[in-house]
Parts: sequence; C-alpha cells; structure tokens
Amino acid sequence: MPMSFASKWQKKEESPGFLDKLRDSVKTQSPLKPQIEQANRQIRLLISQLDGTVNKIKQRDSTIFRAVVSSLAKRDMQHAAVYANELSEVRKMGQMVTSAQLALEQISLRLGTITEMGEIATTLAPAVSIIRSMKDTLSVALPEADKEIGEISGLLSTVLIDASSSSGLSLNFGAANEDAQKVLEEAAAVAEQRMKESFPEIPAGVLAQAGEEEGLSA
Repeated sequence: MPMSFASKWQKKEESPGFLDKLRDSVKTQSPLKPQIEQANRQIRLLISQLDGTVNKIKQRDSTIFRAVVSSLAKRDMQHAAVYANELSEVRKMGQMVTSAQLALEQISLRLGTITEMGEIATTLAPAVSIIRSMKDTLSVALPEADKEIGEISGLLSTVLIDASSSSGLSLNFGAANEDAQKVLEEAAAVAEQRMKESFPEIPAGVLAQAGEEEGLSA
C-alpha cells in the first residue's frame, strides 16, 4: 500500500542502519516535506547568488554608461555607438537575470505554502517547468551553479513523481506549463519595468547609430 500522506509528509526518526538501507533502495520512500524544504533552501541560495550577479551587472552598466557620456561629450559618435551597443547587451543580461530571480522568488513562496498532498502536484509541476525553461539563462548568469540548478530540478521532479504515485493524483502538464508561462511572463514584465526605473536611458541617436553599425558589420 502507498504510504499515507501524514507518514510521507512528516519526517520520521529512524535508526542509521535503516537509513543506510533506505538510500540504497531502488524506490526512495524519503519524507516529502524535508525534500521540499531542501529544494527551497537551494532556491533561496540561488536567489542570493543572483543578487551578486545583478550588482556586478549594475557596476558594469555604470562604467559603460559613463563611457557613452564621455564619448558624446567629445563628439566621438563612433565610440559612443560601440559603448551603447555593449551597454544594450549588458542590460539584456540584467533583465534576464532579474526575471529569473523574480520567477525563483515565486517558486520559493509557493513551496513555502504547501500544506497538503493535493497542493504538491499543482505547485511542483509548474515549478519544475519554470526551472527547466530558465536553466540556460541561469547557467550563463551563474556557471558555477549549473550543477545545483540540475539538482533542484531533479529533486522537485522526484518529489512530484513520488507524491503522484503514492496518492494516485494525475498530473495535468498542460495546466502546469500554462501556469509556468504565466509566471515567467509576469516576471519578465516586472524585470523590464525595474530596468527602466533603475538605469538611465541611452540616447536614442546613439542607439540608432549602434544599430546601423551592427547591421553593416553583419
């Protein structure tokens, strides 16, 4: 018989010998709550690491923007355009990282509110979809965290499958993907607004010239 929700959710104290055998078993029967809490701790760590990445991007942005202003003051439009193009790329990365950070915040909040078995499928399925869709962005922003990102995705997937098999709940992947897409779109919109509010605008004329030069070099 499948384990009851109470026994799956609440952490039990077992002897070390039993735990050793448990780790070697083909099908894990680890309590779900500790696994979800572990995944959430790793997600919070990722969010903190992304804070550092965002700060580095802000510093880089400030340096390049000063270079744009300096070039404009010297009427050196060629260098101003080059710097503006670089600044545009830096801001694209900043927006992607901020968007990922906001989406992870949503996942973390959702994981912290799970109290019953029925909520696991509706919460974890979109969470897994979100993390998988952001994996490439997160790997670029935090190459050193690539392994951890995979571990989080794997851990949440395991919990999702375990909870579904033990409770008999069916997974609605269509609804999960739709929910995940909604979270990502909302995060992207908020990230775009934050970028507009936090960073000075690049002069339109310089951006136009940067675009022309990029087109000629393509």
